[in-house]
Amino acid sequence: MKKKIWITGSNGQLGRAMEKEFETQSVFNGCDIYRTDVAEGGPIHALDIRDIEGVIGFAREWKPDIVINCAAYTAVDEQEENGDLAYQINALGPRNLSIAAAETGAALVHISTDYVFRGDGNRPYVEFDPTGPVSMYGRTKLAGENFVKDFARRYFILRTAWLYGDGKNFVKTMLKLSENHDEVSVVSDQLGTPTSAAELARAITALIQTENYGLFHATCEGDTNWADFAERIFELAQKNTRVRHVTTAEYEKINPKSTKRPAYSILDNYMLRLTDSYRFAHWEDALKEYLAR
Repeated sequence: MKKKIWITGSNGQLGRAMEKEFETQSVFNGCDIYRTDVAEGGPIHALDIRDIEGVIGFAREWKPDIVINCAAYTAVDEQEENGDLAYQINALGPRNLSIAAAETGAALVHISTDYVFRGDGNRPYVEFDPTGPVSMYGRTKLAGENFVKDFARRYFILRTAWLYGDGKNFVKTMLKLSENHDEVSVVSDQLGTPTSAAELARAITALIQTENYGLFHATCEGDTNWADFAERIFELAQKNTRVRHVTTAEYEKINPKSTKRPAYSILDNYMLRLTDSYRFAHWEDALKEYLAR
């Protein structure tokens, strides 16, 4: 599979996981991997996806076969006061990449989020359920999805949730807190599925070897809440830190500037099953692999 693959946001958790996955899968041996991010370093080229001229110029020069957009503005709380920046990165960025991919004939992989839903459901969301984001992050990510649909000719949109990998994430935060806290307070009334960047990278590498284009939900199997997730992290890491279960309302009293999170964030990987494209590991198994690494 001799391809030219362009990874944006390659310094992030998923970008790093993609690079590792390409290195381990022999089918991608010989592929040219181009890595870009806002900051240059080592083999990474400096490129801001908000810059449409820069994006199109890079695409014209390297002529990628596949573009994997791992770039995003994910600081949820900051975005309520930085809406313009959020739209530039999460919406206009994917639009620019879609235009460039269409011009060069590349397939585009775009990563979206569970935040595109209202988060008040009572069953796992499938790809055909109506969206209704309640936060700036969710609104800008949904706008990004729509731009991809409008401008890209061939695309995979993957909605994921509770992502963790090589970078700042919930798992590392809990482990850091365990170093000097006997007890931590964690929300227990928000449901979702922890998803490792390694598992998401495997799903992406499986999809780009097919022509199963479209919208997919892409999370690990099973579900939990944040407090139980924290307890499992401490158990597997052999930490003695206790978890105090609190409600969202209690947490918001402590952190009044916290942006509203989805109370129900469980996604059903319905389209992946229908197309027999990829079967995610259970979230507990993925967590064990992550901690072992």
